[in-house]
Amino acid sequence: MTSDSRRLPQVLYIADSDESRALVRRLLASQYVVLEAANPLDGLELAGETMPGLILLDNNVSKMTSSEAATRLMKMLPGTPIVVVSGDTSEKARARALAAGAAGFIPKPIGADFEDLVTEYLNGKTDELQNAERYLREYQLELAEKIEDQTRQLTNTIERNKYLLSQNQKMFAMLERRHKLLETAARVGQMVTSILDLNELLRHTVNIICSEFNFYYSGIFLVSEDRRWAHLRAGFALAGRKMLDANYKLPIDDKSMIGRSILNGQAQIALDVAGEESRFKNPFLPDTRSEMALPLIVNSVSVGAVTVQSNELNAFNEEDIASLQAMADQIAIAINNANLMKDLEAANAELLRTKTYEAIATATGEAIHWVGNKAAPIPGSVSRVREDVRYLLALAGKASAFDQASLTEAVQTVREEARAAGLDLESILAEMSAMPPNRLRALVSVESLLEDLDIAESSAKTILDIKEGLIGPARQRHDAPVSLREMIVHTVENMGLPREVVEMTWADDMPPAHVDERQVEQVFNNLIKNAWEALTHAGAPDPKIIVRGRRDGEFVLVSVRDNGPGIPKEIQEKIWVSFFTTKGGAGGTGLGLSAVMQIVNQHGGTIWLESETGHGAEFFVRLPAEKLYMPDEKSDQT
Repeated sequence: MTSDSRRLPQVLYIADSDESRALVRRLLASQYVVLEAANPLDGLELAGETMPGLILLDNNVSKMTSSEAATRLMKMLPGTPIVVVSGDTSEKARARALAAGAAGFIPKPIGADFEDLVTEYLNGKTDELQNAERYLREYQLELAEKIEDQTRQLTNTIERNKYLLSQNQKMFAMLERRHKLLETAARVGQMVTSILDLNELLRHTVNIICSEFNFYYSGIFLVSEDRRWAHLRAGFALAGRKMLDANYKLPIDDKSMIGRSILNGQAQIALDVAGEESRFKNPFLPDTRSEMALPLIVNSVSVGAVTVQSNELNAFNEEDIASLQAMADQIAIAINNANLMKDLEAANAELLRTKTYEAIATATGEAIHWVGNKAAPIPGSVSRVREDVRYLLALAGKASAFDQASLTEAVQTVREEARAAGLDLESILAEMSAMPPNRLRALVSVESLLEDLDIAESSAKTILDIKEGLIGPARQRHDAPVSLREMIVHTVENMGLPREVVEMTWADDMPPAHVDERQVEQVFNNLIKNAWEALTHAGAPDPKIIVRGRRDGEFVLVSVRDNGPGIPKEIQEKIWVSFFTTKGGAGGTGLGLSAVMQIVNQHGGTIWLESETGHGAEFFVRLPAEKLYMPDEKSDQT
């Protein structure tokens, strides 16, 4: 007959060993409901839920001793007997178990009487303990030591956790700061890269850095052209304005953080500026306590540096360097973009000015051509008028030499031609009769009349000479291979310049040019003549004209340089315009360079000037090379 498990007493067995629990389960299953727990903590929880009639507690359990577990179980279930099952069969082990509150003690290995012993303890059996007070006191002392040790461990754990919490908080704060720095650096980079005006860019950048990062001061230095100085180009607040007004600059050396960052291309940091002997002490920024200098690098070259300063000690760390350097890199890119835009605008302006002057020169040439065509008949007409006047004067002076019929006929002819021309001779004679004698003598002065004719003829010839000199040669071009070296040497010899003045250097592979020799000779004659006049006018102590020639791709490049006073930048574009001259009353029509430019352009070449005041002038002429003399690229590659 099967027993009803709902009416069987419940026995809870707490043991680590699976084998021990299996053995107890097999021995007691027929008479009891066996509950199992693998450790004391689970046993305490299960005991509180099931309220068993008896608790068997293995002596060898983890996380707490059997005595501690017995004490806690007895306090939680004061009416439930607890029996310790132990492999330690000594009297001391039994006494400690009973002192802890156990009702009984069953030694291992479990014997055949195990089921009977369980029944007896379940029915109220209690083992007696001799000298219970002594064992109880020992157990209490042991328990107190254990509690003290656990308290100490718990305290250490709490302190360790507090330390770890503090470290985590610092780490989170550092990560949060770095995140903010990176986020702000990205925002700064996005804002500054959209500004293409350099001055506005630098001013906005220092303001953004200080406002976003709450720094005491920020400034931007840019490297000078000679790379000797770092000039302050933007500074924050009043201190920045004062330094800008004072044209503040620092030498690029290792005596300042700005200089070192530019030289080394690496960030410099001072957490306590008072301890930095090499740091430059800036009187405009007395409250600086920490400083960082970040190089501005474009294409591996330092173009400047950013200084970031705080009025707090230890304001920066390595993470700040990485974050702020990323921002500095964005600023460097923005500065480069602004410079490129500035250069592009300057190049566009230069191109516009050049094209404007070329257009003026072209228009002037066309105007001269038109005026020349109109002036061409003047010399012939003046010559005929002079001839006619000569005959009229002779006729008037020797009227008596002609017979009356011939004279009358001549006078009649004059009257008829005058009438046909719309002249009323009678009115003119009446007007002359009313004039004072001195006015009448001046009016019919033969000398004055001939002088006016000479002036008209001379002016007309000047116009025609200008036209011929400017555009005449272009009408008759005969391009052929020309050795510029031989041509220029011959030109210099014909000019009669002192031998020590002109130096010539020619590349061995310089090919002939495909040009009109007569026109190109005019080009170099004009350039060398202008150089010599500049030297003699300036009174140069050791005048030199240096001519160089070489191949330049499919062209021949020849330069003419002098060591004279140079040509001021403000007139370097005007020199190509027709009639512009710097010689004043010393002669010259201002057509030389204009004609030179037209000749070079008509040959498909280019001409330009490089000059700096006080350092001479150098003209470059680039003309097409003769194709037959150019090297065969395919043969060069084989």
